[in-house]
Parts: sequence; structure tokens; C-alpha cells
Amino acid sequence: MVILYALCAAAILLGIRWMSSPETAVRGNLTGASAVLVAVVAVLIAEGLLSAVHLWMALLIGSAIGLFFGRTMPIIAMPQFVAMLNGLGGAASAFIALVVLFGREGGAVSNWALWAASLALLVGGLTLSGSLVAAGKLSARLTQRPVVLPFHQVWVTLTALLGVALLVITSLQTSTLAVLALVAVALLFGVLFTVPIGGADMPVTISLLNSFSGLAGAIAGFSVNNLLVVAAGGIVGAAGLILTQIMCRGMNRNLAQILTGKTTSAASPDSGQRSRTGQSASLASAVSVLNEARSVIIVPGYGMAVSQAQEQVKELIDLLASEGCDVRVAIHPVAGRMPGHMNVLLAEVDVPYDRLFALEQINDAFADTDVVVIVGANDVVNPAALRAKGTAIYGMPILNAHEAQHVIVCNFDTNPGYAGVDNTLYEEPNCSLLLGDAKKTLNAMLRQLREHSGDESLDPRILAEVASKLAHAKNVVIVPGYGMAVAQAQQEVKRLMELLEDLGCRVRIAIHPVAGRMPGHMNVLLAEVDVPYSKLFALEQINDAFSEVDVSIIVGANDVVNPAALDAKGTAIYGMPILNVHQSRSVVICNFDTNPGYSGVPNPLYDDDKALLLLGDARSTLKQLNEYVSELETSQAPAE
Repeated sequence: MVILYALCAAAILLGIRWMSSPETAVRGNLTGASAVLVAVVAVLIAEGLLSAVHLWMALLIGSAIGLFFGRTMPIIAMPQFVAMLNGLGGAASAFIALVVLFGREGGAVSNWALWAASLALLVGGLTLSGSLVAAGKLSARLTQRPVVLPFHQVWVTLTALLGVALLVITSLQTSTLAVLALVAVALLFGVLFTVPIGGADMPVTISLLNSFSGLAGAIAGFSVNNLLVVAAGGIVGAAGLILTQIMCRGMNRNLAQILTGKTTSAASPDSGQRSRTGQSASLASAVSVLNEARSVIIVPGYGMAVSQAQEQVKELIDLLASEGCDVRVAIHPVAGRMPGHMNVLLAEVDVPYDRLFALEQINDAFADTDVVVIVGANDVVNPAALRAKGTAIYGMPILNAHEAQHVIVCNFDTNPGYAGVDNTLYEEPNCSLLLGDAKKTLNAMLRQLREHSGDESLDPRILAEVASKLAHAKNVVIVPGYGMAVAQAQQEVKRLMELLEDLGCRVRIAIHPVAGRMPGHMNVLLAEVDVPYSKLFALEQINDAFSEVDVSIIVGANDVVNPAALDAKGTAIYGMPILNVHQSRSVVICNFDTNPGYSGVPNPLYDDDKALLLLGDARSTLKQLNEYVSELETSQAPAE
């Protein structure tokens, strides 16, 4: 069993190692999770609990809850979700400690185990409450500014001393009152420990709490004399501590200053007192600069996450790269609200890993770069960090975006970032400001870039008419076909579906049994981009509903929606069951052309008065349509 424990610990360590790189992160996550599962089963076997049905039920329930939140949690909410997971780790260790402490009555618990359990209870409790505060700050349910009470450090010191005293008491003579007092003090200390930390320092705080959760687990392992729990907790604790150090270096922060809230209390003397005008630019001039550029670096930040503009960033990368431009993405180690936040968002939309560069890899390249495009980043590109002594940001390593020939800033406004220090980049002569919602700004930029590049551009009047119909639609059906597969447009289909649902529309996808080149072809393609199975409907499930559909959108389908199958006797298609798209109130056709399908029978749907044709490559067509629909979504969103 010891050998199995060692293998599980090694697998967990290997999983963490793999998770340090975007290319192997998925493999690392699966390896670590599998190792933990094997470890749980190994402990059940070692303790003779394999037949304990209630433990298996708990395992299944916990796994189901984790799977549900893992699949449904929005990426933008991942920082607070990670903070909650840290808290649950601390809570688990605290519960183990409670079992050990209250098991003293049987007389089988050693003094060493009681010491370890008391310490695990203290560390686990403060990890739980501290993580809850961190999650509250990250989700804006609590103020993101530092909260410093009168004589705050005195209260922290007194609480810590009281915790140590109670730890000694519970270790020597366990009583219910002493244990409950230790729980209360631990929870209070976690709150006092976390509330003075500002939102800008949350990446460091999450890393530190992650370390605490591992430490609590290792100590709890000592209390139950289980080497595997000790090893796994130690690995997590060490990894969290290393990550904390990396984050501190990335922000040029002193950990003690972060924990006392001193890093966010200072700002430039006039910060927030005067307006930063900068050089507002026209979209046309920014597009002109990009069209002439041979090298571009994109710098994403938390504003990209808020705007959910990562898809537009991906499209900008693809479009510029298709024109022969060298495009790279610069990732600051503390961009966002948790370590790796930007990497996760960009991986979500399949930005190639080899385009992502860390600060130390790319910083020397800015001086030779034609254009830098900043998308929702502020403090991490603020040149004040180099010269504004006495401010919270001074000395923090930044991305040297200001050294590029041109800088285009796609931020919501010119207000200071979380550090509270005015961004002097906005007033640099080489900086152009395109202020507003990043997604809307990038959509407009992409449209003009396509027009200039000669990319297949659709008639804006037809696009506007289609977008208008979709804006008023309450019931939409999308019909994919082989053309979607050829154009690899399934990601755009998913995006269109999500945009329409955000507008309050019911969206379903109709799957013909012979759409594509094999049974289930469309299902496989849509599953590849995580379209929910509940959105897919077979012909017999949905055909009677088309007469009530406001808009049907055809994406690369032909024969399977050809009404000639109903009345063109003597043709190859006559009598074939089709999807009754022609019964919809409006039909939008995103096919490459109007040529017949494989049956060779012309499709009269193309000549129907209620049909709007968006011809060309389906992926390009849907991208342009999605830009129009996205603008509708933005215009209908409530003002902040």
C-alpha cells in the first residue's frame, strides 16, 4: 500500500508539473484528478472502509457537484470559484481535525495526533473564512478596496495569540467549549487576515490560500497517521507557496505589505482628481495603422474578461496573421484576477499556445514592434511603474508596450486600474485611445479590416436586415449541413446560438439524419465545441415546429432542406424526408452558393420571398453576422 501511496503522490506532482504549461494543462488536470480518485479508493481499502456505502454515496455526490460546476461555471467567474475550492480544502481538513479531537473519549488518540489535529483545525478554519472573503471581493459582493479596522494589526495579533493559546489547550485537554472557541477564532482570524487586501492583490492572495489549504491537508494527514494525505497536502502547499512567490515577483510586491493592505493604500497625488484626455483616435486611423503593420503584439487584461472579448481577439489574430503579419500575445503574470486567467480565456477560443508569450519572453521585443493592441489591460502596461516613486505601482514589472511604434488602447475608459495610479501611457504621443466596450470596439475594427483586406465581405444592408429579424425573433432554429463541416464553422454556430440566447431568444438546432457524410456527423462537430446536447433535435422531434419558428438559419445545408423533395416527381430527391424549413416565417441561408446539392436538384428555397441569402464561406459569413448580432446585444444591455 505504501508503494501505491507513493505512486499517487508522484502522479499528483506530475499533474501539477504538466499544468504549468498550456500545452499539457489538460493532461495534467486529468492526471491529478485520476491520482486523487485512486488515492481515495486506496485509503478506503487501507482503512477497511471499502464496503461503507455512505462513503461511496458521498464520493458520488461530491463528484456530481464538482462536475456540474466545472461544466457550467463561466470562465469570468473562475477566480472566485478557485477561491471557493481553496476554502473547501481548508474545510475538509478542519472536519478531519474535529473527528480526531472528538475521538479522544475513546482513548485511542495520541498526544501527537491531538497537536496535529488542533493545528489543522486552526489552519483549515482560517483558510475557509479567508477564501470566502477573497471570493466575495473577486465577485464584487464585498468591496474590493482594502478594509482596515481601527487598530487592525492589534486585533490580528491578539487573535493569533488567542488561537495559539486555544491550540495548546485543545491539544492537552480537549473540551467541546475549547474546540468550538478554536473554530471561532480560526474563522475570525481568516477574515481579519484577508479583508485588508485589495482587489489588485487577489492573485497573490488566492495563491497563498491555495498553499494554506495544502498545508492544512498535510497537517490533517499527520493527525490520522496517513502518509498519502501528508504527501498530497505537502505538494499542494509547496506548489501554492512557489506560485505566491512568482506572483509577488510579477507585481514587485512584498508579501507582508500585501497582507497588511499597504500596497493599495498609496496612489499618485492627483489620481482620480484630474481627467486623462489622451489622444482619442478614429477607428479608421487605428485600422490604417494595423493594415501597415508587419508585427503586432496584443496585450489582454481583465477588461477583456469582463467584456468577454476573447473571441474577437482570436479573430483579430487570425485576420492579421492571414495577411502575413507576425502576431503575438503578451501575458503579464498578474493580468486578470488569478494566475493564468488570460491563458484560460484565450485557450477557451483556441488561440494557439505558440502565440502566447510571458513577460520575460517578450518584453525586449516591444521596441521593435509596429503596433501594440491593448485589450482591457491597465496597471500591467502603466509606465508609471518605472518612474512614479512613492505610488503603489512603482517598481512593478510591466509589459513595455509604450516602447512600440504605435499603441492602440481598447479599454473601457481612462480611469486608473486597481493600483489607483493614473496610466501615463494614455498621454504618450504614440498612443491612440479607442474607448468603450472592448467587444464592440474590436467588432467594428474587424469589420473595417476585412473591408480593407479584400476578405469576403457581405452586403451590410442584408446583414443589417438579417440582424434586425433576429433581434425581434423569439424562436430560432439553426440547420447545419456538410457546408458547415467544410468551412469548420461550428464554433461560429455555437457563438451565434449564445448571442441569440443572450437576447432572450429560444434557439434549437435541427439535425437531419443524413446531414454530412456519415451518421451523426453534425452531432460530433457540434459536440466538439460543447454545444449542449439538449439543444439538438432530430427531424421527427422538430419538424412539426417549423411553422411556429420566426427565423430558420441554414448553415451549409442543401438537399436536406430542399422543398423539391415534396413535389418534384421523377427527381432523385422526390419523397426524401426533409426538414420543413420552408414553413418558417423567415429563412436565412448561409451557403457557399446556390448550386444544387449532391442530388443535382435545384433548391427552390433560394427563390422564396422570405429567404435572405448570405452566400460565401460559412465561417466568414457567420463571423460577420455574429458581429452585427453582438452589437445588438451590446446596445440592448443595461448601462453600467
